[in-house]
Amino acid sequence: MLEYVSWTRMEDGTQEDWDLLSRLEHKANADVVDRVLTHLKLLDVDWGGYRINRYQHSLQSATMAERDGADDEMVVAALLHDIGDIISPYNHSEFAAALVRPYVSEKVYWIVKHHGLFQSYYYNEYIGGDRNSRDRFKDHPHYQACVDFCANYDQNAFDPDYDTLPLEHFEPAVRRVFDRKTESHLELVSGE
Repeated sequence: MLEYVSWTRMEDGTQEDWDLLSRLEHKANADVVDRVLTHLKLLDVDWGGYRINRYQHSLQSATMAERDGADDEMVVAALLHDIGDIISPYNHSEFAAALVRPYVSEKVYWIVKHHGLFQSYYYNEYIGGDRNSRDRFKDHPHYQACVDFCANYDQNAFDPDYDTLPLEHFEPAVRRVFDRKTESHLELVSGE
């Protein structure tokens, strides 16, 4: 039997109502990693133009990060950095950053959030943009880390002949990262 709160307006909620919702939410969120990985697989379509699709690009980015000795957070960031492309193509970086924010450091969150702008360094001049638009963040403490992320794990991860690891290889790292609660998670929950 389904359980429901006693109210139709939040302001009328009781401690028992919120205890119920907390318990049900915890249960519902137990499979968040499975949902994230399922969503990532939506990128496994050929939109044309690129030599590999976005799903393969994501796997290749994560493979490069892992082989470079990156920690779980950075490997997962590389895996999920373009997850928003399918549903939010014009601000996919912000979409991916919001997804990982509760589970990663401020540095990794910032890199994911800004990678789209930083990646444009490689093509903006060909589409009428400013190649150096990322330089407005030149004094930010994570500027160089984002430059490095794009140089080492993003702009170069479009090779159909690269020995890319499968998604199943990365699933344990995603589970480890998503099992953690960071300061960002606590801030999001408390509204700070």
